[in-house]
Parts: sequence; structure tokens; C-alpha cells
Amino acid sequence: MSEHHPVKPVERADRIGAERAIAGEAAAREWWRRVPRVVTAPRSVFAALAETDDADVDARAEPVLAITILAGMTCVILTPAWGTIMDDSTVDTLVLLVVTFIGGLFYGAAGYFLLGLVLLLGAKAVGVDPPFKIARQVVAFAAVPLGLGLFVLVPAIALAYGDDWFRTGGSDEGTGRAVLTAVGLAFVAWSAVLVALGLRTTFRLPWRGVLGALLLAGVLVAAFAVLPSVL
Repeated sequence: MSEHHPVKPVERADRIGAERAIAGEAAAREWWRRVPRVVTAPRSVFAALAETDDADVDARAEPVLAITILAGMTCVILTPAWGTIMDDSTVDTLVLLVVTFIGGLFYGAAGYFLLGLVLLLGAKAVGVDPPFKIARQVVAFAAVPLGLGLFVLVPAIALAYGDDWFRTGGSDEGTGRAVLTAVGLAFVAWSAVLVALGLRTTFRLPWRGVLGALLLAGVLVAAFAVLPSVL
């Protein structure tokens, strides 16, 4: 007769931890698969963001971080201050890349938290009280077009203007800069539309709540756009 050995508490805890880790990895992979769906089927992604289970919310962390950094770098490239950054002779291409990445971290983090707070306040103003973390994640996934814009703008700038984009009086002056800036702003507008869709789908806000939150967000975006030029 075989003896039955009771499972020790440590073994049970290890087993539960391993199962949770496997489930977390599977959930994270699913959220990575959802990232491109923001472009093709955004409503389904924002509906999934309404899930408040801790494991599912935590599984979004890596995609959120990547999207936030890329979107922040796109915003940095479009700011007026970056059009003169290489007027300083100490700034070469390597320094430009590093500073743009760091600036993207700053812009991305600031937009993630501040715009998330704006959406939260907009929701609260109409009687909806979503978790702050999910409000931030709506901002992050809505920024997918902005992150995508980096892969459109950078090759276009490099091929058409090179370093002139970052210098005063370069070959990008005039219609060239205006056209590429308009392309960048189109990605911004796309993300703004997705924010509105996220507010409607994830939080089920009425249109007056969506409009109020977007107006506040617009003020913050405008402030960030001019901030480097006044510092």
C-alpha cells in the first residue's frame, strides 16, 4: 500500500506561484497580440481593457511601456524645440538619438500619467469612477497610432532632410516641414479619436463626458508642445 504524503505548504505555494506565472505569461502574450488590433479592431481592445482582474491588468504592463515610449518619441520629434536642437555644435547624431529617447521617456511618462488623470477626472465628472490604472492604460493603447507614427516620420525625415530637420535654416524649411508636421498631427488626431472610443467603450461614458475629457487633454497636449521652447 502506497503512502499518501501531504503536500507541504511551501510546495503548494511554489505550485500556485508557477501556475500564476504561466497564466501571466499567456495573458501578456495575448495583450501583445492585441496591440496591432488597436489599428484594425480598436473597439474589441478597449472592451478588453474594461477587465479589472489584477492578473489581466498587470499583463498589460510591457505593451503599455513600449507604446508609451514610442509615442513619446514621436511627440518629441514634432516639438518646435527639436527643430533647432542641432544648432548646438555639441549635439551630433548619437547625442540626438539619446536625447530623443530620453525625451520620449519623459513625454511618454508625463502623458501617460497626466492624460490618464484627465480621463479619470472626466469620467468622475459624469458619475463614473474607473480605476486610475485602467484610465492610464486607455491612454496608452490609444497612443498606438502615435507610436506607429515614429516608424513613418523617422525614415521620411532621414531620407528627405537628414540633420537639416533639427537645424535652423535647413532644407526642410517651408512646405517640407509643414507637410511632415501635418502627417504627425494626423497621427495625433487618430490617437485622439481612439481616446474618445476608449472612453465610450471601456468606461461607457456619455458623449458630454467624452468631450470634457478630450478638451482637458487637448490643453495638456498643447502645454507639452510649447514647454521645451520656454524652458
